[in-house]
Formats: sequence, C-alpha cells, structure tokens
Amino acid sequence: MATDTGRGFDGDELRAGLGLDDPRRLLRGAAGVVGFVVVWHLVSLTQPAYVLPPPTAVADAFAGEFASGTMTTALWSSVRHWIPGTVVGTTLGVAAGVAFSWSGLLDDVTAPLVRTLRPVPPLALIGFAIAWFGINDAGAAFIIAVGAFWINFYASYGAVEGVSEDLLDVGRTLGVSGDLDMVRSVVLPASLPGIMTGVRTGLGRCWMLVVASEIFGVPGVGREILRASNNLLVDTVIAYILVLSLMFLLVDVAFRAVQRRVLVWRA
Repeated sequence: MATDTGRGFDGDELRAGLGLDDPRRLLRGAAGVVGFVVVWHLVSLTQPAYVLPPPTAVADAFAGEFASGTMTTALWSSVRHWIPGTVVGTTLGVAAGVAFSWSGLLDDVTAPLVRTLRPVPPLALIGFAIAWFGINDAGAAFIIAVGAFWINFYASYGAVEGVSEDLLDVGRTLGVSGDLDMVRSVVLPASLPGIMTGVRTGLGRCWMLVVASEIFGVPGVGREILRASNNLLVDTVIAYILVLSLMFLLVDVAFRAVQRRVLVWRA
C-alpha cells in the first residue's frame, strides 16, 4: 500500500486538526466554548468561591501562577515524565500487541498473565514505583508507561486480529512468505489505522495519568493540583487543569496531522 503521494507536509493537516479548514465548524466550536463560560459564570454566582470560582478568578490564578514561574516549572517537570513514559509504554504496548495477536503460541502462553495484570490500575502501582525507582522522575514515568502500555497493547492486538484473511491470502499469492515478511508487508500496513487510533488515545490518557503519577511527591502539575486542593484554592486547581487540557490539545492536533499524512492512502 503506497503512502507517498509526492505531497510534502504543507500544514493542511494542522489546519484541519484545528478546524480552520471549515469556518462553520470553527464558529460552532467557538460558540460552544463561549456558551460554557457563560453558564459557568452564572452558576458561580450562586456558589462560594471555594466551591466554584468564576472564570475571572481562574484567569487571575492562571496569570499569577504563570507570572511567578511556578506553572512553567511544574509543566516542564510533567513533560519530563510524560515523554519517556508515553514513548516507552507506547512502543512496548504496540510491539507486544502485534506479536501476541499474530502468534497463537505467544497469545496462549501470556493470556492468563495478561488477564491477571490488565485490571490493575496504574495508581495501584505507586508503591512499586517508589520502591523500585524512588520519589523521582523515573517513578512518575513508570506509572505513565503502564497506562500507555495497556491502551496500545489492546488497540494493536485488536487491529492485527481484524486483518482480513483474504488480505493474507493475497499476500501469499504475491509471494510473501514467513511470519516476519507477512507482518511487515501485509499485517502492519493493514492494521496501521487501528494502531494509530490506539496511540492517539494513549497520548491523551497519559496526560490524565500525569496527575496520578505525581501525587506521591514528584514535582509537576499533579503536585501543584494536590497542593492547591489541600488549601481549597479551587481557582488554582482549575488553572492547572486547563494547562493539562491545553497540552493535550496541542499534542492531539499535532498527532492528527501526522495521522492524516501517514494514512493518506485511505483518502
């Protein structure tokens, strides 16, 4: 399956991901955000600030945390946890998912272990993270990697499992022989859309896990959220939640652009 159309990465994918290629879609999205903020403001008038602060208070808290440097320092710490955790978990998850789905022997041998470990939430492994790595960046990255692994494992497993037997027969007819050649030439290209969907889901999930990975004292956005929560600074909590949301948005838009380019043959 060819993926090269001769067209460079010209930014059309980024514009599409942001909705800039469709003005109506962009306006509807903006209207939704404005409507949400208006409702938020109206509801906040009926509640004390420690229950639901108004949008203006959150904006002030955001500006204050940013101006002091606390926000940027915490964000950089979280990025140092997110990147290695996401990369390691995604790589191992995709590799294991493809291998176990394709090999009946591997699947049979590992199925009991997989079914035993899968229900364990990453948060339950904090004790192991502290014991194995200590209260540091590696421990936080470990928690994130575990979450990324399972999402990508099952996405890749399902994508490979869903490859049509007819497609495999075509590959054999064209001279593709051996498991390695079949996986490289037929299975991976055919399952790539499903695998990339899993990767995209995992990227967002890992930003959610950043908070969980930092609640045991590792510096980062998660620790700042916990600190603000303990002091009932709900406006600061929401400000840091917005930081995570913005980071997820940036990563998701960038990955969608890559996804559109890689899977251009589906158009």
